Amino acid sequence: MSVDPKYWTEAQATGGGRNGLAKLTDGKLTVTMTSPKELGGNGAGHNPEELFAIGYAACYLGAMRFAASSEKLGTVPEDATVNAHVGIGPRSDGGFGLKVKLVVKLPGVEKAVAEKIVERGHFICPYSNATKGNIEVETELA
Repeated sequence: MSVDPKYWTEAQATGGGRNGLAKLTDGKLTVTMTSPKELGGNGAGHNPEELFAIGYAACYLGAMRFAASSEKLGTVPEDATVNAHVGIGPRSDGGFGLKVKLVVKLPGVEKAVAEKIVERGHFICPYSNATKGNIEVETELA
């Protein structure tokens, strides 16, 4: 499979990676990075898992909207939400890995329609495509 990017962005990390600065090279966002307390840091800043959770939640909600509209599945309500829970921990074969749980709320949408929108959202979402087969992603329709 090939991808023909229509948009590129660039970010730069400096310092210690998990303990330093991360920024967009266009200057629109700079984040102070610190490891969470659970991983030995002071937890005073942000970490890559938080940024991944924000990105996945926003991207997946947008993908569900796109799927619902383009495939005429129904409407994703304005008050729909996606909460992305991202966990990090040691892998059984060494190193560290991620685990994701997406909690989707589609108020007022019939369950069968919501389930189809959730399913098709994963097909559209670049985060879901990037993680498929690489990390465990659980989706809960709340």
